[in-house]
Amino acid sequence: MSIAARFRAALGDVDDADLAGPELLPVRLCRACARTLGVDGAGMSVLDRDGRRIPLGASSETAGTAERLQFTAGSGPCQSAQENREPVFATFADLQRRWPAFAGLLAEHTPYRAVVALPIGETLTGPGALDLFFVDDATVTDLDVFEAMAVGGLVTSVLGEAAVWAPWSPQGGPAWLHGPAARRRATVWTAMGRLAMALDTDGLIALDLLRGAAWTADRSVDDLAEDVVAGRLDPAALRPREDGP
Repeated sequence: MSIAARFRAALGDVDDADLAGPELLPVRLCRACARTLGVDGAGMSVLDRDGRRIPLGASSETAGTAERLQFTAGSGPCQSAQENREPVFATFADLQRRWPAFAGLLAEHTPYRAVVALPIGETLTGPGALDLFFVDDATVTDLDVFEAMAVGGLVTSVLGEAAVWAPWSPQGGPAWLHGPAARRRATVWTAMGRLAMALDTDGLIALDLLRGAAWTADRSVDDLAEDVVAGRLDPAALRPREDGP
């Protein structure tokens, strides 16, 4: 059976009733990717026109956590694959060497110990990437790179078809751009704006403050942003402390 046929069969097998909505297409695609390639988890994200990273979906909650941890750390294999448009293969030793903050968070909060990040074709917003997660980093070498890149191309094709043929969301663009993971990340942009206004600073500094506070509290930026937007956390509490004399 060809890789395309295996992928289509795996996608067809994702028949959970709670994943039937068009906005959950990326979740179904990630589950099909993980099953087709025999990996422990998969996640998908894109960069929007402002260069902000938008998660589209993941094969499991644990895979979704791994994406949020990478965003909280501020760098990692997925960002590298998106920006450089080249595959990234990272065992745990590679993660510790190149992205130590992300490696520490990944080891503490997930069972994953290796990541392969593959660039996928540009979506309506910008370049995308597919993250593949491995519990045992020794199994990274078992991944068939040709098949993995082919699956990435199939994912891009399915997203493109949905953008053309499926009804668009009231928010603009296809529904798969506005799934639960993307809506949750949008809360971060809102929190950044409130923080920037409250502290009279710019958005990038506000994001750095959110990341620093999330790191200190052992939480994700997404969780902390929800508290800011809901009013449970005063933006003034994130103001950098001035050094004393």
